[in-house]
Amino acid sequence: MKQVSELRSYSLIILGTFIVALAFNLFMLPASLAAGGVSGISIILNDLYGFTPAVVQLIINVPLFFVGYLILGKSFSAKTLVGTFILPVFIWLTSFKTFSVTDPFLASVYGGILFGVGLGLVFKGNGSTGGTTIISQIMRKYFNISSGFAQLIIDGIIVVAAMIVFNLELALYAMVALFIGSKVIDFVLLRSTNSKLVLIITEHDQVVTDLIYNEIDRGVTKVWSEGGYSKARKSLLFSVVDQSEAVYLKELIQTHDSNSFVVFLSASEIIGKGFSLPKS
Repeated sequence: MKQVSELRSYSLIILGTFIVALAFNLFMLPASLAAGGVSGISIILNDLYGFTPAVVQLIINVPLFFVGYLILGKSFSAKTLVGTFILPVFIWLTSFKTFSVTDPFLASVYGGILFGVGLGLVFKGNGSTGGTTIISQIMRKYFNISSGFAQLIIDGIIVVAAMIVFNLELALYAMVALFIGSKVIDFVLLRSTNSKLVLIITEHDQVVTDLIYNEIDRGVTKVWSEGGYSKARKSLLFSVVDQSEAVYLKELIQTHDSNSFVVFLSASEIIGKGFSLPKS
């Protein structure tokens, strides 16, 4: 099973880096959107000096990997090495595309989505594409700041440089692509669903439980709760239902137990019987 899991991880990393390369060559490079990272640096250098982006990324990424390995040690695995080397290769291979998008708005939206999907798959395979993420981890170690904040500083510097090299509008579009990409990464990693977590505080727990069992055909977990002010002891029920089931359940509760306190929360990922299966 470990071999299957490892094969799945490397497959996700390879597929993800290929998608990132497509996003770079179809959208980001043609529209001159330097949305942070080593890819952003390569776009700026391509515009200034005509340097080949794949070569620039390889020249920057490989030394950064070995510096990171020496400084951070075990946190750098073979999966990071694969992502570091294979991304410039895929960027070179996909540079011979037959079409591209130069409109900055379309490029920021679709490029951000594609970038997010690709990086999300890489992260899902427990890998990394190296680059400025290595710098951010080094900054975290020596300057006692979070990796996210360090990455924000690095990307901010690159976007400011893009503002100088290109113009303010393209820099703003690059920020849009960054924002979209970050949201898509979260979506891919969490596998967001339309499922709802339902929390119900009620004095008629059996009535509500029967409604969920018989009408919705979902499971229910019950714990006892106590009001902070009233000290009244009530049942706290929680269950997970689909979007359409949540609407129906809301109507049922309002009809049969209108005094209950109900909260519907969006659930990003549900693993278990009736929903997605746990990974082996």
